[in-house]
Amino acid sequence: MLLTIDRICKSYAAFPNPPTRVLHEVSFGVNHGEALGLVGESGSGKSTIAKCLLALTRPEEGSITYDGIDVVNARGEDLRRFRREVQMVFQDPYGSLNPRMTAEDLIGEGLLVHGIARNSVERRSRVAEMMEMVGLNPDDMDRYPRSFSGGQRQRIAIARALVIRPRILVCDEPVAALDVSVQAQVINLLQDMQRKLNLAIIFVAHDLAVVRHLCENIVVLHKGKVVERGSREQIFGNPQNPYTQSLLAAVPVPDPALGRARREARHAAQAAG
Repeated sequence: MLLTIDRICKSYAAFPNPPTRVLHEVSFGVNHGEALGLVGESGSGKSTIAKCLLALTRPEEGSITYDGIDVVNARGEDLRRFRREVQMVFQDPYGSLNPRMTAEDLIGEGLLVHGIARNSVERRSRVAEMMEMVGLNPDDMDRYPRSFSGGQRQRIAIARALVIRPRILVCDEPVAALDVSVQAQVINLLQDMQRKLNLAIIFVAHDLAVVRHLCENIVVLHKGKVVERGSREQIFGNPQNPYTQSLLAAVPVPDPALGRARREARHAAQAAG
């Protein structure tokens, strides 16, 4: 297992009230090249898990292990290696990019920080290669974020995360702020990058249609607890937990007849139970 989260708990201060527990003994793992979906409604703890596994906040209990590194207590070279090999793509491409930096500076910043490209010529070459890989024109590397569309900005954010060749990419609802047509392009790009780079992806989302398209395995969260986990086929084909069933039932169905039949079947099952 490349990354293992074992029984982590996290609370936030709620002064003058007692601390509020937002994660309750959450456990799951991610293998090399796997796409894992973390799903649940707002407030279920998805983003807090992402912050914990990126060492942006510390859980009070439990452990997080990445390729032999104790992430919670990592220091020095272990922490630098972890920061280099586990990268994140944030939800808002407008807020996650510095508007004063060009696309070249944004994408190449990680190369500079981690000492991967030794000179500006090498960095520029790596940036151009990465821009082309994510579907951007390398001739645009001197432009600023304001001159790109939302989808292009998210491609810049993805290129920025992937240019240092991480092994895990954490995506915190990366398509939620984009138009539907652009969402499909970004999801297809992530799938393509996963195959090309043998990349493990942890995909945080509340949109089950997106998760179904991208992720082979799924963890369902409710009020900070893992209520169900399994393969895509298991979760969508035969969900066991009532909360998972309610999530799937809430997914809009474009065919009215199919939607009506599904509602009738659900009502019949509830009446029988």
